Amino acid sequence: MSQTTIVVAEETTAVQAPAEGETGHTTESTGHDGGHKGAFPPMDATTFPSQIFWLVIFFALLYLLMSKLALPKMAAVLEKRHKTIESDLAKASALKNETETAIQSYEKALADARAKAQAIAAETRAKMNAEMEAERTALEQKIGAKTAEAEAKIAAAKASAMKDVGEVAAETAAEIVSELTGATVSKAEAAKAIAGLKG
Repeated sequence: MSQTTIVVAEETTAVQAPAEGETGHTTESTGHDGGHKGAFPPMDATTFPSQIFWLVIFFALLYLLMSKLALPKMAAVLEKRHKTIESDLAKASALKNETETAIQSYEKALADARAKAQAIAAETRAKMNAEMEAERTALEQKIGAKTAEAEAKIAAAKASAMKDVGEVAAETAAEIVSELTGATVSKAEAAKAIAGLKG
């Protein structure tokens, strides 16, 4: 800062000096030499200490600003994001476990229902078979009784018919003998004669 002031002061003295002597020559020389006086300030070795000083100051301020304001906010945001991700992962894992538990319970309930249905079907089948067997036995007994009754009726009707046939045959035989021979034969005698022929 002080060196820059000295350089500016020297330039002003150089500009003011020609006012005493040759004006045209001085103006020309200042106009010609003004742009080439000294090196470019950042490249001037004489300004390095002040540049380093301000560089250290600005870096210290930047470090303080970053460490006290920006970095804690970024760390808080990253921590919050990390906790949110962990929370979401934990929720997803819990939901996955709940889903697996629900699927297992559903499969168990389905297997139990299937086994119960098979047991009910087997029980119903056995019950129906027993009922059908009982009905078949009762029907067979009823049919057997009716058959026996029908056979008894048939036998009675047959016996009655055979008795009537015997009587009709005896009467017919007595009439035939009476017509052929002219002798009267009783019904009992004709029946005895027919029985003798059968025997």
